[in-house]
Amino acid sequence: MPAREWRVFWSSPTSKAGVLLLASMTIVSLYVLITYPQDFGLRIWNNPGYWADYPKEAPPSWVNLFTADKLPEHMVILTDSPAYTYSDGQYYKVYRLDFQYEYSDTPSFLSITLGPAIFYGRPPYLEITVERPDGLTVPLYFATAGTVLPEETPPYRRFDPSQRIFLSGEEQVARSLQLFLRMNNVDLSYNDVARLGPERIIFLELSGEGLGERVLKGRYIVNVVFIGDTHDDNLSWAKFVVGGKVYGLSGTDRIGRDLAAGLLFGFPVALLIGLVTSVLTTSIGSSLGIMSGYIGGRVDEIIQRVSDILNNIPLLPLLIFFTFIFKPSIWLIVMILVVFGWSGLTIVVRSIVLQVKSEQYVEAAVSLGAPRWRIMSRHVFPRIAPFILAQMILSTPSAILAEASLSFLGLGDPSLPSWGQMLDYSFRSGGVNIGLWWWIIPPGVLIVVTGLTFILLSLGLEPVVSPRLRRMR
Repeated sequence: MPAREWRVFWSSPTSKAGVLLLASMTIVSLYVLITYPQDFGLRIWNNPGYWADYPKEAPPSWVNLFTADKLPEHMVILTDSPAYTYSDGQYYKVYRLDFQYEYSDTPSFLSITLGPAIFYGRPPYLEITVERPDGLTVPLYFATAGTVLPEETPPYRRFDPSQRIFLSGEEQVARSLQLFLRMNNVDLSYNDVARLGPERIIFLELSGEGLGERVLKGRYIVNVVFIGDTHDDNLSWAKFVVGGKVYGLSGTDRIGRDLAAGLLFGFPVALLIGLVTSVLTTSIGSSLGIMSGYIGGRVDEIIQRVSDILNNIPLLPLLIFFTFIFKPSIWLIVMILVVFGWSGLTIVVRSIVLQVKSEQYVEAAVSLGAPRWRIMSRHVFPRIAPFILAQMILSTPSAILAEASLSFLGLGDPSLPSWGQMLDYSFRSGGVNIGLWWWIIPPGVLIVVTGLTFILLSLGLEPVVSPRLRRMR
C-alpha cells in the first residue's frame, strides 16, 4: 500500500482498532504455535486421561474476588526427595507432601499418583496417611507394589510410567476412613462414609458429637511411606492433588479440560482457516474476474456461466455433506470453501474491469502492442487492487464462521480444537442447562471479536478503495 493510501487508512479510528486487534491475535497465535505441541488436539485436548487430575466444571479462579466465602483453589503437590530411615531390617523412605489449606469449602476430589518404583527383593509396602492440623492422623491407603512373577528377574519395576489412585472413589480408602471415625467416637456406616468421601472427612472438624460442618483450616501433611528390603529399593516421586472448585483464568469443562488452553489454541486455528481461505478465494476470484472482463469472448462466457452455477449452490449443506462423507479435516473445509467461494468476487471484478479496460491508459498500452498478460497485471490489476484487498479482508470472517458452524454441528476437525467445537461440546453436555457460563460465553465472544476485527479493517479500507468517501471525510 503506497504511503498516501496508508496515511488515509491509518487516520481512521476503526483502522487502528482493527490493526490492534489483529496484532494481538497474531501474537497469541505465534505464542501457541511456539509453546504448544503439534499433536495438542489428539494427545492432550481430546484425551480424558490427561485431564484426570483436573477439577470438573470448575469456574475461573477470579470468581473468588466476588464472593465472601473463598472456593478452594486447585493444588498439586509433588516431591521426589524422601527422608530415609532404617529400622528392623527395613528401609523406610517417607515422601512428605505438605500444604496450607485456608478455604471455606472442602475440595472437589483427592488423588495421589506414584512414580515408577524399583526393587530387588520382596515387593515394597506402601502406606499413605494424612496429618491434620488438629494433630489427628488419617490412614488412607495400604498396599504392596504388586507381586513378583516367577519369570521375572531383579531389578523389578512397577508403576511404570505411573500409578494413579483416585482416593475419592477407592473402596479401601472408605474402609480406612470408617475405622478412623470409629476410633474418634464417630460411628458411620460404610455407605455413609463413601457418600461423604475423603475430601469431607479429612477436611471437616471432628467433635464429640460427630463430623462437623466447618472446614478445618491449617497445615496438612500427606505421608507416602515406601518400605523396602534394600537401600536401592526406590520410588521415583509422589504427587498429591487437592481438587479445587475453581481453576485458572477460564475454568474447566465436564471432563476437566482447561478452557484457557482451548481458547488460546483457537486463535491460530481461526486465523489459519480465515486467512488461507480468503487469500485463495480472492486470488482465484480476482484472477478469473480480470481474465473474464478483459479477454471477453468465449473465455468470458465460460467463466461467467461457471460462476453463476457455483454462486447459486448453497454452501453450508455442501460443507455438511462432504465432512459427513469424508473424514472431518480442516483442509477439507478450506478446500470446499475455496472451490465454491470464488465465484461471487469473479462476477464483481469482471464488471469493474469492463469499465477499466476502456480507459485511455489501457488503450494506449494496447496501441503500443503490450501483451494481454502485461496489461492485466501492470495496468488493470493495480487499479482494482485496493478493492480486492478490502474484499479479501471482509471475506475472512465468513470462513471462520463456516468452520465454527460445522464444529458446532459436531463435524469439526478433532485434531485441531476450535471455538466452535467448544460450543458444540458445551451444548451437547448440557452446559447451557446447568448454567456453566464460563464454558459458553468466551468461545462465542472470541468468534464475534475475530469477525469484528476484519470488519473494522475493511471499514478502514473504504476511503482507500473509494476516493469519493475520502473526500466526504
